[in-house]
Amino acid sequence: MCNLKKYIIFLLFAVVFLSSDSFFAAEVKRDEDRIISLNEFIALATLNDKVFEEILIEELTLQYRKDLALPSRDIVLSVKADYDFFLTQDREDPEGSVALNKLFPYTGTDVGIEYSSSTSFNSRVNSSEFSVAISQPIAGNAFGRVTRLQDKIIGVEIDVIKHQVIEAYEDYLSGIIMAYYDWYAAYENARIGQSAYDENLKLLQNIEGRRKSSIALPIDVNKIKLQVLAKKEKLIELTQEYESMLNFIQTAMRFTIPGVIVPKEPDVYGKTQISFERDFGNFWRDSRTYQVLELLKTKTSLELDKEADDLLPSINLRFGYTMDGDDLEIDNDEGMVYAGISLEWPFSDSVDRAEHETAKIALKKTSLSTANAHYKLFQDIKNLSLQIDKEKQLVQTGKEKIDLAQAILKDEEENYSYGKVTLNDYIVSVNVLDSNRFNLIAHSIEYNKLIVEWLRITDRLIGKKELDSKAIQRKQ
Repeated sequence: MCNLKKYIIFLLFAVVFLSSDSFFAAEVKRDEDRIISLNEFIALATLNDKVFEEILIEELTLQYRKDLALPSRDIVLSVKADYDFFLTQDREDPEGSVALNKLFPYTGTDVGIEYSSSTSFNSRVNSSEFSVAISQPIAGNAFGRVTRLQDKIIGVEIDVIKHQVIEAYEDYLSGIIMAYYDWYAAYENARIGQSAYDENLKLLQNIEGRRKSSIALPIDVNKIKLQVLAKKEKLIELTQEYESMLNFIQTAMRFTIPGVIVPKEPDVYGKTQISFERDFGNFWRDSRTYQVLELLKTKTSLELDKEADDLLPSINLRFGYTMDGDDLEIDNDEGMVYAGISLEWPFSDSVDRAEHETAKIALKKTSLSTANAHYKLFQDIKNLSLQIDKEKQLVQTGKEKIDLAQAILKDEEENYSYGKVTLNDYIVSVNVLDSNRFNLIAHSIEYNKLIVEWLRITDRLIGKKELDSKAIQRKQ
């Protein structure tokens, strides 16, 4: 008997020791887990994910847009050289020309200087010529008006693209923030699922003990076994969802963090104060969205002016000076100054008139689209504010339901132990608490997502300053 007592004491000591060791190992594992906050995740994802660089690189092409679309301002050198062999005459002579041309796009002025030397069948002496010519449009791109309009149009297009680059990055940033929220939700759901599974295993052990004591029936054991299997099935699904989200998060960060990583409860955007009247008023006055709408109206108006100019005839004033000479040298003191006008006026120009009428229709359409966009944005943002308010209330309600469900479960557990309620009532209380826990996570995450969407749609999630800062960091 004494040996048996010693053996039992030894076993109890071993169980306590092993249990303590397992608990310590679990604590060490938790300490080794790397907690990744939302801010850290955003920093790593934007730094390592090439999506950001792909979005930003679009802006690099803008500096060449005007050079590609506007007339060239370069000085153009033209050289032509021939060597003539006269078959019926016993001679051969060189012939050629050199010309420099320069266009001043913003005034429309075209300046050219040319020297040429040519041969003739009727004379054995080469003739040479030096000339300076100036052409100035006074109607149809008068004094470079069309070019200046085109320059303004391109400037507007560049501004729109810059806004679109920021919008694209904001959409990308919103997407990775949403992914972090999904990761956190999957993590918390898996924890709840594991806790529910463990609690039901304990319940199963309790019921089996009660059955051995003839307090519970075999059917009660089977009911709890079925409950345990249901919780296990749910846990498998939740674990798979978490692993999938973890894989996405690691890919976004390009696997820069070794070991096990876990999310931290995000609180960056959840404290944002929402006011529809205030925020929509600021959005209307200062947002990139409305700036783009105004820029598009400006662009359409400029294009209408450009198409109207195309209806005018092309009239150019021409000025020049010419001096002739013999051989390659110009030794003639006499020269000629000339002034004139050139006119091109196509009759029944149906194409330009159609383009002009189309431009007028486009301007009207843009004005209507801007007005419609205002009301559509008003409706969308108002509905979003209502959704945010709903989820905020549901989060608060969910917390209250959990408190009540926990209190009910505690009472039902005690009532079941005294046989005051059936096992079915107790199981219902267990499942109600688990269901409310999952619902609270869902509403909390949805609320945070809606806040991020609110900041995105009102152009407040990121500004040009922050984008430039991240671009500088990327280059470094």
